[in-house]
Amino acid sequence: MLSSLDDSAARRAASATPLAAAFAHDLAFADVEPGEDQRWSTWPATQPSERGPLPRPDWVVTSAAAIDTELGIVKTGKEADLWLIERAVPGAPPEVPGNRTLLAAKRYRGTEHRMFHRSAVYTEGRAAPRRSRDVRAVQRSSSYGREVARTEWAYAEFAALSRLAELGAAVPYPVQVGETEVLMEFIGEGRVAAPRLAQVRASRDELRDLFHQVVDFMHTLAFAGLAHGDLSPYNLLVHRERVVAIDLPQVVDVVANPNGFDLLHRDCVNVCDWFTRQRLECDAEDLFAQLVGDVTG
Repeated sequence: MLSSLDDSAARRAASATPLAAAFAHDLAFADVEPGEDQRWSTWPATQPSERGPLPRPDWVVTSAAAIDTELGIVKTGKEADLWLIERAVPGAPPEVPGNRTLLAAKRYRGTEHRMFHRSAVYTEGRAAPRRSRDVRAVQRSSSYGREVARTEWAYAEFAALSRLAELGAAVPYPVQVGETEVLMEFIGEGRVAAPRLAQVRASRDELRDLFHQVVDFMHTLAFAGLAHGDLSPYNLLVHRERVVAIDLPQVVDVVANPNGFDLLHRDCVNVCDWFTRQRLECDAEDLFAQLVGDVTG
C-alpha cells in the first residue's frame, strides 16, 4: 500500500518552492517497493549518451519514482526476445504525459542461441573500438565474450535507432539502452503489437501507399549513406496506416562496408519481390539504381 503525507504538510510543501514540492513527492512514494515482475525504472541509472535523442517526446517517463512492470513477451527470436513493459509513476495521473507509458524492451540473447552467425557481414567497416581482451574473448566465444557481443549489438541497435530518429525515419523512438537491453517506443494498439507488413491484407491503393512509405524510408537511409541491411516485410510494422521499420542492429554504412552495396541490393530485391507477389509492380533494379544515386550523391 502507498503511504501518504499528512494533508496539511503536503499542501505546505506543494505551495513552497519547486524543490520542496519535489521532495514532498519523493516522500509520498518512499514506501513503494517493486513487486513481482517489477523493478525500479532504469532511467536514472543511464548516462546521457544512453538516452534517446532530443527533443524527447513528452510521453517518455523520466521520474526516478517510476516502476517498470513486465507485461509479457511480445516476440521471441534467435537474436533477442521482445518484452512489453509498462513504466509508470505510482499514484500519478496516468493521463498526464510523462507519468505512464508502454515500452518495448528488446533483450539480446547469447551466441549459444545462434546469434551473430552473419555478424561479420554487417560489422565490416564499422569504427568499433574494442579492447584486445574483448576481441579475443568474442573470437573464443567464452562466456565473457558472449556477454561482450550481446552488449555490442544492443548498443549498435540503439545507435542506429537514434541516428534514424534524428533523420526523421519511421522507426520506434529509442528511449534508452543499458547492458543487453534496448527500451524503445511500443508500436501497437493497447497491449497488442502492430502487425508486420507480411501479415497485412490491403487494397491496391493501400498497397501502393505502403510501398511508397517503404521506398521513402529507404531513400532517407540512402541519403545518409546507410542501408537497413536486412529489410523485408517481416521487419516492417504497419500501425494506423503508417509503416515503421524495426530490427536495426545491422544497419550498414554502404560505402565503408565492403558488403554495403550488396546488402542494399538485397533490401531492394526483398521489398520488390514481396510487393510484386501482391500484384503491385516494382522494379528492384530501378529502385537500387535510385538508391545508389542517393548514396553517391
